[in-house]
Order: sequence, then structure tokens, then C-alpha cells
Amino acid sequence: MLFRVGDMTLQDILAAKGSAVYWIGPQATLAEVAHKLVEHKVGALLVCTQDDQGQLQLQGIVTERDILYYCARPKVDLHATKVTEVMSSPVITGSPSDSVEQIMGLMTTKRIRHLPVIDQGKLVGLVSIGDVVKAQHALLAVENRFMKDYIRG
Repeated sequence: MLFRVGDMTLQDILAAKGSAVYWIGPQATLAEVAHKLVEHKVGALLVCTQDDQGQLQLQGIVTERDILYYCARPKVDLHATKVTEVMSSPVITGSPSDSVEQIMGLMTTKRIRHLPVIDQGKLVGLVSIGDVVKAQHALLAVENRFMKDYIRG
């Protein structure tokens, strides 16, 4: 089946990239956040707690940019500052059924680069603007190839 851009959903992106998310607890320091961002080579961590069943409960999100802005302040101490002082909350989220087209608009309008995906109250993944662009690029490349083959007969 040939997808169109409007047909692709966040579920399709998560199926391709996986649903693993990197997270940190709300009592972590910014030094711990920075270490974990570098360790996993990611641009954002979700700030979560775990319930009795081990399910992650989303509290916020912290990004490289949040740390950079914090470091621009005078007299900062990354080892003494809790992530809750810097994280964004409440978090803008998407659902697996959201179209890539909708999400592109949302991420552009809200000026965000990372979007947690929630399904029936459960965290099921995280997509970045890079994931969205990659998915759209792959889709457009397939459509382009299809159209060229069609024109050539």
C-alpha cells in the first residue's frame, strides 16, 4: 500500500523507530540530566515517576536548550539544581493516531522539537522533529519514485 503524507501517523513512526524512551526522575539534578543526554546521545529526556505497576507517569520534559538557557544565568550550579526547576510542564503530547501532517503543524506552532506519545493514558513513545522529517522525506521519496516510474510508463 502506498501511503500519502496525510495518511502516515505517529504509530507508523514509532513502529519504524521503536518505542523506547529515555527518562529521568524529578529529583535528579541538571548535572545528571546532562550526563544522561550525552550518554544516550539524545536532545531531551522525559521527567517521569513510576507507579506501583512500573508504568511511567509523565511529569515534564527537559531539553538541551533548557540546560543551555539555565547555564546562561549568573552563578549556576548544575549539581544543586533539580530538574523540576527547569523542565517544561505541562507537556504537549500526541497520540498514536495523530497524522504526521497534524504533528508537523503542532510542533511548528508550539515551537517544540520533542513530542511524547500517549495512548489511553500510557506513555508509548517519543518522536522528535527529526523523526517526523525523516518519515516525511522517506514517504516523499517513495511517492517521487512512483511518479517517475508512472511517467516513464
